[in-house]
Amino acid sequence: MSERVAYGSQEGTTPERSAQGLVGRILYRPFWLVVYSLAKLLFRLRVDGRENLPDGPFILSAVHRSFIDTPIVGVITGKRLRFMGKESLWKSRPLGAFLTFFGGFPVERGGADRTALRAAEDVLALGEPLVMFPEGTRQEGARLDRKQVLDGPAFVASRAGVPIVPVGIGGSAKALPLGKKIPRPHRIVAVIGEPIMPPEKVKGRVPRRAVKELTERLYVELSDLYVEARVLAGDEPAPG
Repeated sequence: MSERVAYGSQEGTTPERSAQGLVGRILYRPFWLVVYSLAKLLFRLRVDGRENLPDGPFILSAVHRSFIDTPIVGVITGKRLRFMGKESLWKSRPLGAFLTFFGGFPVERGGADRTALRAAEDVLALGEPLVMFPEGTRQEGARLDRKQVLDGPAFVASRAGVPIVPVGIGGSAKALPLGKKIPRPHRIVAVIGEPIMPPEKVKGRVPRRAVKELTERLYVELSDLYVEARVLAGDEPAPG
């Protein structure tokens, strides 16, 4: 396998396919305002580090321990975020409309990683922040497992030339643990870290090793932020 991966725009890429419709744009903020109000009421949501959010497009990468993490991430920035969802969900018009209002956009699944990549690039090309959970799916544990932190965010950030913003979330695993369907009141704290800049391209390319190094840095930053968020949420005592 070649050591370098070609980056840049793909032929046939049409950012409009990932653009959010007018109705979705109109209803987006009222929807998330309701979610934010509920999060404050039920979970006493606290967000630290909003000053670290950059202008323009970026990838928001958070620790993932609960279904609650997705709506929590949706309200912590005050910006309109975009989320990937499998295309089959849009077969139901009501569900598809809801997901669009939510900031979601459809991506083909089943061996279509390149399609997902292009869709992610489309969103960033539109100047919109994109949410990508580096662990891929919900995990368990009070610490991150390096093997579970995937290269996806680093790969897309390198191609698009945008920063990654790491986010630690504490308390969500106790508010809605794996296997539970009804959340319970518990303090949730989100800590937004400083942006991690992507590696520089050389003749339009980024070394594969540079992507790995970016993932490693994301893992280190997320690990620290996750511990900080857990301490602030009361999930564990302060170190020392």
